[in-house]
Amino acid sequence: MSLVDSLLHEFDQEMANTRRTLERVPLEKSDWKLHPRGGTLGWLAYHVATIPALGKTALETGSYDTLTSPRAPQPATTAELLAFFNGIVASTRAALAGASDEHLMQPWTLSRGGQTMFTMPRIAVLRGPMMHHLIHHRGQLTMYLRMNEIPVPALYGPSADEGPVAGDQAK
Repeated sequence: MSLVDSLLHEFDQEMANTRRTLERVPLEKSDWKLHPRGGTLGWLAYHVATIPALGKTALETGSYDTLTSPRAPQPATTAELLAFFNGIVASTRAALAGASDEHLMQPWTLSRGGQTMFTMPRIAVLRGPMMHHLIHHRGQLTMYLRMNEIPVPALYGPSADEGPVAGDQAK
């Protein structure tokens, strides 16, 4: 099995879990904060929706600068957020499906204002700064949902609000 094949399975599972979470985000409460030092619900949902774009960027470029790269406008409704996310996921998945194992092992650099933050193989970017970072912030987003009395979706097994996801073997 190629590296790409193993990553695609993981990517598809995490994107489906993220979509189930984003579907519940009430953007009419986008200014709500869990804590004064935390981000708003709208910011966090937008951040979660954009993280998969890092995968496409890592696969198609040699580097990315967080200060000089343009930002997409923030969606105003949950439907717009989902459409935005779905587009990012489709383009990132296509880039991943077309990558070779050799390409995944090539270095990629993230910088901020020209200062290198890290350089690592593309596969490490996909697993760490993209996938793990997404899972971390999606977890935060589920807490935002919980605090707003919005049922948390079942992701890896039942949640306190839902039974298992269709096809889940957990009991």
